[in-house]
Formats: sequence, C-alpha cells, structure tokens
Amino acid sequence: MTDTEGRRDETGLERWDRNFIELLQELRVAQTGVQILFAFLLTLPFTNRFGEVGDLDKVVYVITLVAAATATALLIAPVSDHRQVFRQGRKPQLVRTASTLAQAGLGALLVAIIGAMFLVLDVVAGLGWAAGIAVVITLLYLMLWYMLPKLIRARSTPEN
Repeated sequence: MTDTEGRRDETGLERWDRNFIELLQELRVAQTGVQILFAFLLTLPFTNRFGEVGDLDKVVYVITLVAAATATALLIAPVSDHRQVFRQGRKPQLVRTASTLAQAGLGALLVAIIGAMFLVLDVVAGLGWAAGIAVVITLLYLMLWYMLPKLIRARSTPEN
C-alpha cells in the first residue's frame, strides 16, 4: 500500500489531518506530565533540604532540569509549528516534523523522569537503592516506550 492510499476510505489529506490530530492527543498526555515534573524541579532549590544534597545530586539535578526544559520545548513545539504553517498546505511535513519532535521530547522526558526518581530515592533510601531502582525503571521505560512498539511492528502487518 502506498503512502497516498487511504485505509479508512479517506483521502491522503484527510489521513494527514487525522494523523496530526492523533499526534496532538498523544502530546497532550506527555505535555501534562512534563510540565508538572518541570514545575516540581523548579521548586527544589528553594527547599531547606536542597542545600544538604551532595555534588552528585546537584549534577543529576542540573541534568534533570535541563532534560525537563528540553522535553517541554520539544513536546510543545508542534503546536507552535502548526500555528506558523497553518493553511499553507504543509500538513505532511508538519506531521513528520511533529513526530520527530515528539520522539525527541519523549527521550528527554525519560531522562527527566529517571533523574527525578534518582534524586528522590537518593534522599529517601540512599545512593545504592537510588542507582539500582533508576536502572530498573530505565529498563522498564525503554521496554515499554521503544522495544514494545518495535515488537508490535515486527509481529504485525498494517492490515491486522
């Protein structure tokens, strides 16, 4: 089946519109999570205990904060891009770009989530537990977000 053939009795342009709407729905879920995490991270330096954290936690914090800011930018960018090219007949390019931005944003979000978990766990349970749990949770996210979709694609055809 070619890129221009519709599988749902829709034109190519209708499919691009549907794809963009579906992508925006997905982004809404990710945006909410990353914005809450980003806001939480922005408040941490102003808490009493933050001054007590070690150098490793401060480095992890900076990386985590930058990852959250990057994820926020990448996951919101498709909305801004849409506003810039609205009604210019560039929906296919917009969908492709938005998809790439979303994938990059999810990668940055993963770094931010793992970093935030590490920071909390290091304070609550210690460095050993924080590192071990962070590795396990990272593997879980990688399996669910990247390996599972690849497995689904490998085991199925577009028709089923």
